Amino acid sequence: MDLDSGPKVMGDDGEFHAVDEEVSFEGTPFEAWVALGFFWALGLVVFVQFITRYVFNDSASWTEEIGRYLLIATVFVGAAIGVAKNNHIQVDLLFRYLPKTPSRVLSTAVDAMRIVFYAAMVLFTVQMMMKMESYKMTIIDLPMNIVYGVCLFGFAAMTLRSIWVARIHWRRGYSVLERPETTMSDR
Repeated sequence: MDLDSGPKVMGDDGEFHAVDEEVSFEGTPFEAWVALGFFWALGLVVFVQFITRYVFNDSASWTEEIGRYLLIATVFVGAAIGVAKNNHIQVDLLFRYLPKTPSRVLSTAVDAMRIVFYAAMVLFTVQMMMKMESYKMTIIDLPMNIVYGVCLFGFAAMTLRSIWVARIHWRRGYSVLERPETTMSDR
């Protein structure tokens, strides 16, 4: 291994020189901004919980419940980012040994099953919301369907993103399962 083959960070003057890459939010999906908003709201609620519990010694009871719901919202909306980047856990060992045609067929079937699964979760969430429309949160007098609505948004975003990923796989003729060295940005 040649140590001089990488970028030079130590200058001739013996000082450390590093240049940061330009930060760009250009490719950030809408769901990422929503998840970031939920995450910051969660951080604020946890901060309020910490202050009321340990500084004032009088814990605000609503922070526990709202914190839990904001964590759920962050996870469900954030999962759509994983679908968009196609980087959820996957096992591609089988694809290394299959011939090209069966590998492509199986990969397309995986894309189709992912779409069907997320679409089914959308339908099941709507059904659950219809059955639980009169339920309220434990401490705060708000409907639980607010929480389930955020989960519905997350599942709907995952469904749309999985359709988008399947279209990319179809257009380029292979998926990340078939060529694990690629990413969604390799078009």
